Formats: sequence, C-alpha cells, structure tokens
Amino acid sequence: MTRILVTGARGQLGQCLHDVLAKDPDLDVTYTDSETLDITDREEVDHFIRENKFDYIINCAAYTAVDKAETDDLRAAAVNTGAVGNLAQAADRNGVRVIHISTDYVFPGNGYRPYEENDEPYPRSIYGRTKLEGEGLLTSFCQNALIIRTAWLYSQYGSNFVKTMLRLANENKEINVVADQIGTPTYAGDLAQAIYDILRNPKWVPGIYHYTNEGVASWYDLTKAIFEIQKRNVKVNPITTSQFPTPAKRPQYSVLSKNKIKNTYKLDIPYWRESLERCLSLLK
Repeated sequence: MTRILVTGARGQLGQCLHDVLAKDPDLDVTYTDSETLDITDREEVDHFIRENKFDYIINCAAYTAVDKAETDDLRAAAVNTGAVGNLAQAADRNGVRVIHISTDYVFPGNGYRPYEENDEPYPRSIYGRTKLEGEGLLTSFCQNALIIRTAWLYSQYGSNFVKTMLRLANENKEINVVADQIGTPTYAGDLAQAIYDILRNPKWVPGIYHYTNEGVASWYDLTKAIFEIQKRNVKVNPITTSQFPTPAKRPQYSVLSKNKIKNTYKLDIPYWRESLERCLSLLK
C-alpha cells in the first residue's frame, strides 16, 4: 500500500486528483486543506508527516489570487514559499518523495518560443516571485522532489476562466477578451492523470518539469472555443492587454515545452481543445 498526502485538496487539481487516485485500491490517500493541516506551521507539518509515514506528498496548495497577491504579499509568501519549505524539510527528514505544482508565472513571458525547464526564470508579479522562491526552497531542502510547472488551469471544479466565461455568457450577448496573451489551456483532470502516471512509473527522476495540454492559444481563442463547443451565440471581441489592465502583470507568452516530461515519463498529452470538450461535457 502506497501512502500519499495531498495538500490543497479542495482546489481544482486536488479534486481532480481525488477522482483519479480513488480508482486505485493500492493507494492510501490523505486529503488535507488549510482547516485540517496548516502547512504554514512548520511544527504541525513536521508532526503530521512523521506520524503518518507517507511515501509521497503531492502539494497542490497555493495562493493563486494573482491580483490580490500584489497587496497581500505576506500571505502569498507564507503559502507559496514558506509552506513549501516546511513540507520540503519534513519530507527530507522522513524520506518522503514530493511532487510540487508550480506555474508559468515564474517566467517573464517576453519570449517567442516555448520555455524549457532550464530557461532563466524572471517573475514579474508577487505570485510568480513567491512560487519561484517556493521552488528554490524545495530544491534546497529536499533532493527527492519533482516540480511540475503548469499554466491556465481549469476544470469542472472551483472557480476558473472557463466557468467565468460561461457565467458571463448567461449575462451578456457580447464579451471582450484579451487576445495578445499566448499560452496553453490545461485541463486539471489531465494533469491529475499525469501525476498518477508518474507515481506508478517505476522510474523516479527528481527535477523540474513542464506540463500543459498540447497546442497554443490566446484567451480569446479559448473563449471562442468554449462557445463554439457549447453552441452559444455570444459575440467575442478581441482586445489587448493594455485595454484590460490588472494589478499583476501577466506573461504575454508563456507556452511551456513538454519534451522533458514526455521523454522521461512517456506521457501521452491531449490537445487542449479535445480536453476542453471533455471538461465542458462534465459541466452540462
């Protein structure tokens, strides 16, 4: 029996992981959130991990309110940086492997080719900076950790861009959407399946990896696809980033190269529009 701790269990990825991991009777999974385990408390984390004798920690917990983080930087740092250090030290002391979820926001987003894992990070927001610093603590304290950077996450759970667009479509006949930010939409269910495939792979190669769905899109492209799939008669107007200012600076281009994770773990990654169709079918 493999014992696994999943933090951030009430988030999108945490709930998708529950759906995937529950199918395997050989896994004994403990799901926690901020109410059942305060990962910002070093002593509580250390005690919890020592007592439960986990084989793996999958850290899905994060402060993801990107704009709010610009003024709530202490809380963002506590969750995205300090808590990761707590998990890393406890995992290292107890011989636990860690899978930690990070973000495309660690990059400046001013390039024109997919970012590789060894490209120089340069976050331009508090959220991105705190996530990068969390990566640093994890790799410093725990040699047996695997970091997965992802982007544009959505699912049938929680709040996300896809569900926001569906809500706006019920309220408006016309929507303005940014068309000059380029990345890849990622269905959290696919990322959860990839994490499971890594857990079940006999090979364990620590390090940094990138995972998103295949393909490239803008937020405008994604919105158009949502309405086309659902046959919604909503006019979508492309606008520029400058026409929709936000407190936190978004990466203009944050497509991530997935060659490393595909080659190492032999993953078959779905195309973003196919995954979007699957997710939307679950939301009906």
